[in-house]
Amino acid sequence: GSYSQLEDTAPRIVEHPTDLLVSKGEPATLSCKAEGRPAPAVEWYKDGERVETDREDPRSHRTLLPGGSLFFLRILHGRRGKPDEGVYVCVARNYLGEATSRNASLAVAGE
Repeated sequence: GSYSQLEDTAPRIVEHPTDLLVSKGEPATLSCKAEGRPAPAVEWYKDGERVETDREDPRSHRTLLPGGSLFFLRILHGRRGKPDEGVYVCVARNYLGEATSRNASLAVAGE
């Protein structure tokens, strides 16, 4: 019936991130799209740690896009560290539960 449209639903991931190979200094996007009602909040984790985006830190080079994807203005990579390399997952949550995407690894090319 028409009422089923209005039922709250737990999140589900409808677009998963895929492995990326990116040149340092280039932009990159890890895709993630989740559905649910109410619309789920999306967070990203890299190697198990939550990824901070420019919402928490205005100087961050990572932006959470409205749909849930994670956008890198440029991939950071230096002799002292590879802060963007790692394994990422996206987690979508609402009050009914949470959904976790597949793992996606981000690697920096040309080293």
